[in-house]
Amino acid sequence: MEIVIKPKAFEWYKEELDLHEGDFVRFFARYGGCGTVQKGFSLGITKETPIHPKAQTTVDGVTFFIEDNDIWYFDNHDLIVDFNEQANEPVFLVQ
Repeated sequence: MEIVIKPKAFEWYKEELDLHEGDFVRFFARYGGCGTVQKGFSLGITKETPIHPKAQTTVDGVTFFIEDNDIWYFDNHDLIVDFNEQANEPVFLVQ
């Protein structure tokens, strides 16, 4: 599984989460919301240090990751984080 963070999505996260080189951003499965991969679950984000990362990517010194206990949510698909210009927010694509 791969994580791809598109440039505009990265810039949004950098500003909204006040990210700096050496920071970590976790994607995790949460109950509820409007997810498209697993019924009844959606994707959440938080700034925290990884414990058992299963997938990760680093953009300009910021590491985005998914913990081993959340990998089930992606069902062997890649996570692509793009940016929706009209909504002015990131969007998650699982392919």
